[in-house]
Amino acid sequence: MKRLIAAGLMFGNLVEVSSPALIERYNRALKHLTGKTTALTDFHIDISGFSPEIGEELQDPLYLNPNGANRQFILLTTSQKSAPLLNMKFSTSRGILQQFIETNEAQLFALTARDAVAGELQGSVFEVSTPARLLEMRQVRVEADTIGGHVADAGKLAQMIERFRAEPDGWRDEALIAQMIQLATKTGDITRAAIALPAMTFAQPNFWTSHFGGVYVFQDTSFPAVISALPRESMGKMPISPVMDLSQRNAIADWLERCRLVEPIVQARGMDGAAVIRQKMDFILVEAADLLGLDLGDARRTELRKIAFKLGEALPPEFLGLAALLNWIDGVAAWPRLTSEHAAYFYTLRAAAGPNRDLVNMLLTELSPMDVRQMFITHKELFYARYGTWSDRKRRYVVEFLEREYQVDSQGAREALFGPEPSMDTRERPHLKPARDMVQAVGPWGAVRR
Repeated sequence: MKRLIAAGLMFGNLVEVSSPALIERYNRALKHLTGKTTALTDFHIDISGFSPEIGEELQDPLYLNPNGANRQFILLTTSQKSAPLLNMKFSTSRGILQQFIETNEAQLFALTARDAVAGELQGSVFEVSTPARLLEMRQVRVEADTIGGHVADAGKLAQMIERFRAEPDGWRDEALIAQMIQLATKTGDITRAAIALPAMTFAQPNFWTSHFGGVYVFQDTSFPAVISALPRESMGKMPISPVMDLSQRNAIADWLERCRLVEPIVQARGMDGAAVIRQKMDFILVEAADLLGLDLGDARRTELRKIAFKLGEALPPEFLGLAALLNWIDGVAAWPRLTSEHAAYFYTLRAAAGPNRDLVNMLLTELSPMDVRQMFITHKELFYARYGTWSDRKRRYVVEFLEREYQVDSQGAREALFGPEPSMDTRERPHLKPARDMVQAVGPWGAVRR
């Protein structure tokens, strides 16, 4: 992983903590949440305050997420909002934390100027012992306060001020006045600079979780479903149907089309479909060549074409399917009928615009795993796991490609591949469904095989 870290592709955008004051605040928060402290004099933290260095020091990568269901967090600065989330257990966690910080940024800026803020993403359940319990996690509540309890004290002081103003003889209540003065020494003048950090609740009907080998839960779609990376039998009895696994390509393709969650790359608005398909073909060639131990050379497109000629009949079906599609785009061949049974089928799709875009792209990545760029962008947990299994020559190629083609303009690359970022307040509107054209009626590449 050292190559990834050096290239800024792993642990990138973490927030450095090196000042004694911030370390002392972090230790107070860490002691409050876990009963532990760190002896490190500098480290880095993600959006939740998790530090990979402290995780290694404590030999506990889940020290802020002990049960894997209710993640705790430590905020030292509002700049954490742009940091990644490491050891992600639920795909919604980073978005929830980011929205919580952005909504309360002014208050958090003032609070973190004096103390660390600690809190928890409180799910609807306290543990996830069975897959069926995942469906009970329909919302997440976020509560936070400083370690010194400034928010709670400000609430108490506000009640005392209200009482002081309401009681006719409040100015004679020396005990009340003394308590108000004592609290005000901690909170400051809340009549001029109010301190409030209200609890926030976020809906979580659709999400991915790393529990049970990786599970996608879709409860707020036209047809609810659960999709598992492990065989569906391992899910046991579930209160939702259908329950599918990644081997059921036809069933997943049918479900995605019925829910209108995907669109063909070649018909995506504002997308250079031909360029994206060529790049996917390059990734597939690199994978095939690496498995056969062929020299990648500088892995430029001219070198990869030579590898394609060498492979001949051994070319992967994914490559041949995309080549047929590219020939159609170039006007030299007929429209290819790639059904969901074809290995290239899911490489030809991207998620449709909407609130489920990122989650659906994660799912498509698992169904088209040779597209390493899409994997890195949409499913970093899977990327890092697969990276550890690759040969050194493939690792070098992938890192150099991502440095050259993605890092220089990551936001632009994401929009070019997947479209604009969904709005925070995007909502599905079932009553505004567009008329279905022929492609929607029969599937992107012909009738879906059920």
